[in-house]
Amino acid sequence: MFTWQKVEDALEKGSDMSSYSVVLEDDPEYQLIVDCNALSVDIENEIVIIHNFIRDKYRLKFPELESLVHHPIDYARVVKKIGNEMDLTLVDLEGLLPSAIIMVVSVTASTTSGKPLPDEVLQKTIDACDRALALDSAKKKVFDFVESRMGYIAPNLSAIVGSAVAAKLMGTAGGLAALAKMPACNVQHLGAKRKNLAGFSSATSQLHVGYIEQSEVSQSTPPALRMRACRVLSSKSTLAARVDSIRGDPSGNTGRAFREEICKKIEKWQEPPPAKQPKPLPVPDSEPKKKRGGRRLRKMKERYAMTDMRKLANRMQFGIPEESSLGDGLGEGYGMLGQAGSGKLRVSAGQSKLAAKVAKRFKEKRYGSSGATSGLTSSLAFTPVQGIELTNPQAHAHQLGSGTQSTYFSETGTFSKIKRT
Repeated sequence: MFTWQKVEDALEKGSDMSSYSVVLEDDPEYQLIVDCNALSVDIENEIVIIHNFIRDKYRLKFPELESLVHHPIDYARVVKKIGNEMDLTLVDLEGLLPSAIIMVVSVTASTTSGKPLPDEVLQKTIDACDRALALDSAKKKVFDFVESRMGYIAPNLSAIVGSAVAAKLMGTAGGLAALAKMPACNVQHLGAKRKNLAGFSSATSQLHVGYIEQSEVSQSTPPALRMRACRVLSSKSTLAARVDSIRGDPSGNTGRAFREEICKKIEKWQEPPPAKQPKPLPVPDSEPKKKRGGRRLRKMKERYAMTDMRKLANRMQFGIPEESSLGDGLGEGYGMLGQAGSGKLRVSAGQSKLAAKVAKRFKEKRYGSSGATSGLTSSLAFTPVQGIELTNPQAHAHQLGSGTQSTYFSETGTFSKIKRT
């Protein structure tokens, strides 16, 4: 209790500005603040022990209460308020719990299986509740002392989140040095409570934030951006705590610069997106494009060229319905094919030059007469284009008589004799 006496004396005396030039670790007031942080941790552990005692005793009366009210101090207040009363409609819990939790507690108490406690057990439970509330008030007084000295101990951290939030962060972390060594993701969760939603939606509840959310910057941010603001605040608070731990900037200008940067970021998030500018068309290419030409390309174009039949199928006459493959406009439409007034009695599929060359080559190779002049030789040839065709066998034999057939396979040819030299 020696530290507690020092805290009360310091709160009555006020802050001493004469020792601000002393090294932070050698300052007796800073040592007192470090002791206060250790004392707050001890008080917190003692509150947890008392909470377990109250919960074990009161479980016989209202076993479901511990699953509805999680915070130890709130649990102690509710237990002290209810006592041995079985009808919770006669107990006013307004101000102790949120209205939604009060409704759930009242409904659950009407169906609970608990029984009233004996007077001796109830008295011990009420005394434990008083002890827990007294420890909580002592802890708040320690935080008030640390908060009053935060402008000297951590000026940059106080400039970002405020003296009250900075004191809570330091007290929960266990000192400024411990807070400086902590990563930003853990600083964001310092002081986070386990929230009981009582079956309601978690869409609007901030589940992963602690004391950082209580800062002025976070409270002035729109709810949709509050989680992002808490992340930025925790990261900048960690940097400011590291600056304060080495006494880098006692004036607090670094913390104020960080705060202005955070405010500018939040304002930037709230700006509407820029209007979409009309995109102009690209400048047309005046240079002629390089197109491939030649015999192969001409063949390909001729092979895939649109025929007169397809052109008529793609056209429609005004006011005249087209015929279709299935009738009544169903299936593939025929366009102007076979319609009266199209100007053509019949659409003839004209033979292309490529097809004519292929037919001529096919006729010469397959359907031409043989070179032998026998009595069985026929002057008729069957071609796929003109059907039966009258040809000249001698002219064809004259063509086939050239080349290898005139030497190796000729009827009048002889063997050649090569003389050695």
